[in-house]
Amino acid sequence: MIAPHIPVLLDEVAAAVAPRPDMTIIDATFGAGGYSRVLLASGARVYGFDRDPNAIRDGAGMVTEFDGRLSLHAERFSSMREEMARIGVPQVDAVVMDIGVSSMQLDQAERGFAFSNDGPLDMRMSQNGESAADFLNSADEAAIADVLYHYGEERQSRRVARAIVAARPLETTGDLARVVRRALGYKPHDKKDPATRSFQAVRIHVNDELGELSAGLNAAEALLREGGVLAVVSFHSLEDRIVKRYLREASGAGRAVSRHLPGEVPGPAPTFTKLSKAIRPSDAEIERNPRARSSTLRHAIRTDAPAREGAFA
Repeated sequence: MIAPHIPVLLDEVAAAVAPRPDMTIIDATFGAGGYSRVLLASGARVYGFDRDPNAIRDGAGMVTEFDGRLSLHAERFSSMREEMARIGVPQVDAVVMDIGVSSMQLDQAERGFAFSNDGPLDMRMSQNGESAADFLNSADEAAIADVLYHYGEERQSRRVARAIVAARPLETTGDLARVVRRALGYKPHDKKDPATRSFQAVRIHVNDELGELSAGLNAAEALLREGGVLAVVSFHSLEDRIVKRYLREASGAGRAVSRHLPGEVPGPAPTFTKLSKAIRPSDAEIERNPRARSSTLRHAIRTDAPAREGAFA
């Protein structure tokens, strides 16, 4: 039996957004609908996005339950600006993003996201395009090493990549986990399985997760009206670094402009203000839901400045 997905930092996200009946909100990562349910309970209108067709299918009951105040869109959140324009909603009051993989994806062996249960080496959120097996069985050693190093922060990426190429073809999550463990000298009593970093890296690459995040942040900036709220929950340092840098740039924080230098052109007007500090789960939440341990919430308020078209990448 698959454990239900538990939305992390739910109370903190709700407090940041402060949903009301007159609000229009995008849940950019619908998943199992945990955030959407709380937003809808306040009377708000919610547009849910998810590239995983299973999430859209399983959310159909919520559309009926909330009398049509929820609509679901089988799209990547990077394309939410175009999709909202298509349906005639040019601006919204809040965008909520919960970045990363869902519990349902992790716990379904046939999706190939985790090595806890052996399954096909897939990892595709949208269930189409290049799979993890396609990439690992065709890419050259240097390309695999780059992915492991940059997306998994694997310090021995070249050794692992060499082992992967030597062991090809890889077909299952168990195949990949065994190769990585052998390459890194894994002991069963080790605190953390070394395959974790490689699985994260390959998953991020296959789904272009960091590119999607940057594009999604740009889309949210364009969609939010003045006073609108952007709330982003991330799950590892690579994601949080992107969100933190985006909000700093968007708010003008750290921009060095000297009044003593004649002719210096000031940067664009800040598009976000009132940036939160990093908000992390309480000990009680981590005890209830261990997967919340690595989560971080950051939120900010949209100003009236024009969106910086494609300014962040």
